Amino acid sequence: MGVLNVTPDSFSDGGRYADREAAVRHGRRMYDEGAALIDVGGESTRPGADRVDAATEAARVLPVIRELAALGVPVSIDTTRSVVARAALEAGAVMVNDVSGGLADPDMAKVVVGAGCPWVLMHWRGHSRRMADLARYADVVSDVKRELGQRIDAALAAGVAAERIVVDPGLGFAKRAADNWSLTVRLHELLGLGFPLLFAASRKSYLGALLAGPDGVARPPGERSAATIATSVLAIAAGAWGVRVHDVRDTVDALAVWQASGRPRLALPGGASTVPGGTPARPGDRR
Repeated sequence: MGVLNVTPDSFSDGGRYADREAAVRHGRRMYDEGAALIDVGGESTRPGADRVDAATEAARVLPVIRELAALGVPVSIDTTRSVVARAALEAGAVMVNDVSGGLADPDMAKVVVGAGCPWVLMHWRGHSRRMADLARYADVVSDVKRELGQRIDAALAAGVAAERIVVDPGLGFAKRAADNWSLTVRLHELLGLGFPLLFAASRKSYLGALLAGPDGVARPPGERSAATIATSVLAIAAGAWGVRVHDVRDTVDALAVWQASGRPRLALPGGASTVPGGTPARPGDRR
């Protein structure tokens, strides 16, 4: 999944693709480089970000979605608002990527059921302004698994088909660096939920902290690509369904090496093997 932020304030590429033509061009480029989906978002969800109103969010994303869809590029809409999701699906989006897992807008499930589209349910505890205060866990993996299970149950009760649900552990959302690493190392436990899993670590701050120099200054977002690619390969090798990334071509290249090597799986504690999984296939892609 290629990240396309049409926002002025996203943490990594805010403002670069706020112009419609630039956004469409970049989305098409990522698709040509091998992305199975282009994830279009019109509201920053970085820690501390202020919210925008629904009209502003829709005005940012809809022209880009319409044009990409007209070009035959599969698009997902990154939003927590049902009104934006509905308009995006009508404009040609094929999936809803909801970082709130349905908690921010109780009408989101109705939109997804009506469209019959896939729905990414991310683990979430609150909006960007306050999520850092919510990063408290007894055991982060067990807690995230339980809370994601609750969101799955709510979606199923609302009529969402099980085969339309994808889960996301929400790296960086009400998570400290240690929490993100625990979720990565124990990804197999989340796969035990029995649903495809989207892994989204791209350029996040915990990678910048890992790569900090001797002065303790975090590596800037644009220089975290290699670390992101490493997390992506590890996640796919552990059984993740897909990865959400800014740098599509390099990620596709790395996964090509993994595929050519026989798609080796990570060994889990106790010698267990991971549940089967793989990358989401592009249209016509039989890898």
